[in-house]
Amino acid sequence: MSESNSFSVAPGTATGVGSMPGGDAREAAKTVTGSLETLPYLPELPGRGPGADMIGRTAGMLVEVFAHVEPSGWRIGDRPGRDTRRARSWLGEDLDALEEFTQGYEGTLKVSAVGPWTLAAALELRGGEAALNDAGACRDLAASLAEGLRNHLAEVRRRVPGARVALQLDEPSLTAVLRGQIRTASGYRTYRAVDRAVVEGALRDVVAVADGPVVVHSCAPGVPFALLRRAGVAGVSFDFSLLTEREDDAIGEAVEAGTTLFAGVVPGTDGPLSDPAGSVMGVRTLWRRLGLAPGTLAESVVVTPSCGLAGASPAYARRALEHCVRAARSLADNPE
Repeated sequence: MSESNSFSVAPGTATGVGSMPGGDAREAAKTVTGSLETLPYLPELPGRGPGADMIGRTAGMLVEVFAHVEPSGWRIGDRPGRDTRRARSWLGEDLDALEEFTQGYEGTLKVSAVGPWTLAAALELRGGEAALNDAGACRDLAASLAEGLRNHLAEVRRRVPGARVALQLDEPSLTAVLRGQIRTASGYRTYRAVDRAVVEGALRDVVAVADGPVVVHSCAPGVPFALLRRAGVAGVSFDFSLLTEREDDAIGEAVEAGTTLFAGVVPGTDGPLSDPAGSVMGVRTLWRRLGLAPGTLAESVVVTPSCGLAGASPAYARRALEHCVRAARSLADNPE
């Protein structure tokens, strides 16, 4: 992994996953940039409705592939319609707000989009079945996504010229795609599992368009750490509470190979927060179990909420991000 594409972070870094509550782009950008000085991100505000959700937002980035909303979800169509225009308009609004609050910023800045396999599982073809059912459609979708992301990343760099732009690919359906667990339109059966080499190849092609580091996020159980590492991903973002000891070897190998872990340890919805050191206690325990040097902990782990914060209250979302910052600092100050 080249230096430009590795996720080198300052010890004790925290960030968010992507979504925030409410519909005010300026308020969300102000909260994120104010709370996260070392790794802010472009917020998503799905509460605004179709086109602001993660599938619709990414569909709006696609090149020469268009989608519109049907009662069953997003469906690929022939031409850009109202839903595509709305998605692009909201993304523009979000970028305007981010640009306003990142004047002079020179650190790493994270932007996110849905990855090729969750997109293929979510977007319907004209007949109503998922694009996942058609190998050719999956290839076309991945190519369109890669081109769209190239344009999006260039636009972010133009607006925040001092930033090093990192890309997060949201892949919550990735494990289900690999295991053949995505349900068909009827709900009575599932699509065939996609070959691991095909999954890895498409991810590698999309990762290659970014000239900064790429992190893949999944808040589902059974994140395929080894496959993601082979696809060239610099970081893996996951819900820490879903880890089992079965993943220990893959995580240990990933860390030793330089992969950054984005550990989701802070609840994404309103509730009491433990003390910051308590939130990362499990991360310290994992490190000891893997036999990794305590000194590498704070520079190998970024602390995040367990998933997006769209379902939280605005006050809790702000508290959760600030709590992540304090928990990350506690890892840096006391790795053991």
